[in-house]
Amino acid sequence: MSNQDYYVPHGTYWPIIGSIGVSTLFVGFANQMHGVEWGGSVMGLGMAIIVFMLFGWLGTVVNESVNGMYNKQVDKSFRWGMSWFIFSEVMFFAAFFGALFYARILSVPWLGGADNNMFSGATEALETSKYIWEGFQATWPLINTPGAVGQSGVEFSSGFKLVDTWGLPALNTGLLLTSGVTLTYAHHALRKGHRNALVFWMLATIALGAAFLGFQIAEYGHAYHDGLKLTSGIYGSTFYLLTGFHGFHVTIGVIMLTVILYRIQKGHFDSDNHFAFEGVAWYWHFVDVVWLGLFVFVYWI
Repeated sequence: MSNQDYYVPHGTYWPIIGSIGVSTLFVGFANQMHGVEWGGSVMGLGMAIIVFMLFGWLGTVVNESVNGMYNKQVDKSFRWGMSWFIFSEVMFFAAFFGALFYARILSVPWLGGADNNMFSGATEALETSKYIWEGFQATWPLINTPGAVGQSGVEFSSGFKLVDTWGLPALNTGLLLTSGVTLTYAHHALRKGHRNALVFWMLATIALGAAFLGFQIAEYGHAYHDGLKLTSGIYGSTFYLLTGFHGFHVTIGVIMLTVILYRIQKGHFDSDNHFAFEGVAWYWHFVDVVWLGLFVFVYWI
């Protein structure tokens, strides 16, 4: 195949298997949320189908790549695909950071009587706050929520202790930033053909990512013990959503790095052809940047 031709893939059944898996997963999830007994089992079945699809489909792509069926056009398509995927992830986290911004800068001050909106002046805003929750103090983090019970009847967890910024979060920041450096060293070793150095730096990156996850779990344990829960008002929900989804992405990243290390051991990459490595590196550096935003806006200020 020339470098100007597009690769036309053969027919495959993996997309329909993936669709069945995703549908099964969400059916199980919806029923689990409604307290249906078999919801969890169906969720597990859906996840198993998705994992089976991923192994099969990605295995096919790897085999085609190793057998020289791809050219520069396909490589460009992969790069664009990964770029748009990471852009979608940027938008995903932007939505949660936007919710944090809205709560911290706009809605909580409104409840406290601030006139930072187009609908009322200072006098009207103050009077409105008295009618909603008289005596409410607009502070951030919002440790004491207005009212004891939410609309769904769930009791709020108030009076919690904040996570020490310069404890585990600062340590995890150092771990992730260091992992970005070790992964860059691994990339340089790959481009220079230094196999032993490549394996070493990959192992270091995976170890740092795993250590981050371990400390994140420990942090959650301490936070929950100190009263910071999903039911701790707007701060608790945004804290766990942002850090939890980031932790999920780190988990996926560690899995991908492990797969790349396995492929390195199999000799799948050389100094010129290694986009799978680069794509995972892009993803990992994106995860690093998101954590910096979390550390600054969730833990620090």
